[in-house]
Amino acid sequence: MSEKSSNSSGSDEDVDPESGHPVELGGVLSKWTNYIHGWQDRWVVLKNNTLSYYKSEDEREYGCRGSLCLSKAIITPHEFDECRIDISVNDSVWYLRAEDPEHRLRWIDSIELHKVESGYGSESSLRRHGSMLSLTSAASGFSATSTSSFKGHSLREKLAEMETFRDILCRQVDTLQKYFDGCADGVSKDEFQRDKVVEEDEDDFPTSTRPNGDGLHNNNGSREKLFLPASPKGMNGIDFKGEAITFKATTAGILSTLSHCIELMVKREDSWQKRLDKELEKRRRVEDAYKSALSELKKKSHYGGPDYEEGPNSLINEEEFFDAVEAALDRQDKIEEQSEKVRIPRLTPVPPGDAYSVIGTHRFAKQVEDVVQNHMTYSLQDMGGDANWQLVVEEGEMKVYRREVEENGIVLDPLKATHAVKGVTGHELCHYFWDTDVRNDWETTIENFNVVETLSDNAVIVYQTHKRVWPASQRDVLYLSAIRKILATNENDPDTWLVCNFSVDHDNAQPTNRCIRAKINVAMICQTLVSPPEGNKEISRDNVLCKITYVANVNPGGWAPASVLRAVAKREYPKFLKRFTGYVQEKTSRKPILF
Repeated sequence: MSEKSSNSSGSDEDVDPESGHPVELGGVLSKWTNYIHGWQDRWVVLKNNTLSYYKSEDEREYGCRGSLCLSKAIITPHEFDECRIDISVNDSVWYLRAEDPEHRLRWIDSIELHKVESGYGSESSLRRHGSMLSLTSAASGFSATSTSSFKGHSLREKLAEMETFRDILCRQVDTLQKYFDGCADGVSKDEFQRDKVVEEDEDDFPTSTRPNGDGLHNNNGSREKLFLPASPKGMNGIDFKGEAITFKATTAGILSTLSHCIELMVKREDSWQKRLDKELEKRRRVEDAYKSALSELKKKSHYGGPDYEEGPNSLINEEEFFDAVEAALDRQDKIEEQSEKVRIPRLTPVPPGDAYSVIGTHRFAKQVEDVVQNHMTYSLQDMGGDANWQLVVEEGEMKVYRREVEENGIVLDPLKATHAVKGVTGHELCHYFWDTDVRNDWETTIENFNVVETLSDNAVIVYQTHKRVWPASQRDVLYLSAIRKILATNENDPDTWLVCNFSVDHDNAQPTNRCIRAKINVAMICQTLVSPPEGNKEISRDNVLCKITYVANVNPGGWAPASVLRAVAKREYPKFLKRFTGYVQEKTSRKPILF
């Protein structure tokens, strides 16, 4: 996987030193397209807080195929797949896979860096908006506390009393302040007069008399001027004692009113708490309903995403998996029925049998010979009395057997079918089974195929992809297909025709992320039986009967429920045999018999 960036990590080094912004990152990631095409390589670009993708790097000039703003994106590394990232914005989800965990980590770090730079959820954003938010919240809270929260007729009356007491206290404080100011002025005048008297000559000053004629004397018999005491009402006619009594009564009233307010609030606390509990319960129910609805919406919106594919961690249960597979197979059957009505027959000559009895000289010749001999030895053995083989389907002459085998949780059940078809020979059946020119005429499960290499006249290497049956992953197969004629050692025994298909490796067809590579070892073994015609009549197709033995050992790769795989095999193998043999009968019905 290629990536382009001015740095090699997703840390602080990914910030442009001049602008202070994260640098652009581009590279190839596998993106989940849909359940038909699965994972596809796409050129993904991370720039200016936006994630965009293109079909390829060369097509960037034509515009992106989709983009996501990362400001409010949720980046989720997959729990089990170490290379996968899920990026969601509201109801839009991108499923991406990197080449390896290291590349995935780099993409995650870069995306998070761009997301922080956008100002959403970052520390700088909190610093910018937090202060104003706190002030307004505090103001709102104070306002609510001082007005809305103290509701109720009695409490309002008590608060009005508090306002009245406040006014009274303010007036009393003003009155007392005037009194204290007057006292201060009187003291200043007395001191001034006292200082003036002291300065007079003690020997010459006249005897002072009171306004009523009484003189003023001190304790030593000397005379000095004394000052009149303040009147009982104090300065400026203020009744200090009365004001003090009023002040005390006012403060007592305030305390009493406050006590009454507290009692009222304590009484209402239980009611408020009950209301709060009810509101919290309503909120909890609404939140639960919202989460449930959102979960169902996401499930419906992304049903068919990679989380619902086959696998041990699939979100789809076994019953739903089986229903989905069965529905997909039913749709394929309907499509096949319609296509059969417009199918154009192909004219393919059948080569003489002698061309297929020669052992090849190509590099796989010994492997082919070993596989052929193995099938001739074991595949033609009678299964009577073998308890390991179970008869799962019996329809007329056709019987399908299965032997249950599992390895590491993967179903590897060998299948064996026997059948007898009138009117065709083993040579004809094996030819049409092997000939790639007519493969699409009878094989309905193949999406596309091509011959990777022709080894000889009777051996080719074929790569084919099978149609996707959701939620199962798409499969592909790379196999060597060889056709052979095995001459009988006894003149009373019929010759045997055999086609064997077994998996091989080839440099021109390497496994990809798009499909799971299945492994196969399949053989179609046919023997022709001819009944003597009546009188001197020539042998016709009514005198020909072909005995078929079909064996299949398939490792599907990946993971799917065992019950589903066995049910599909039980359903599809008999249909395949009937479809193929019916096709050969139709193709050869008006042709000369080819032994």
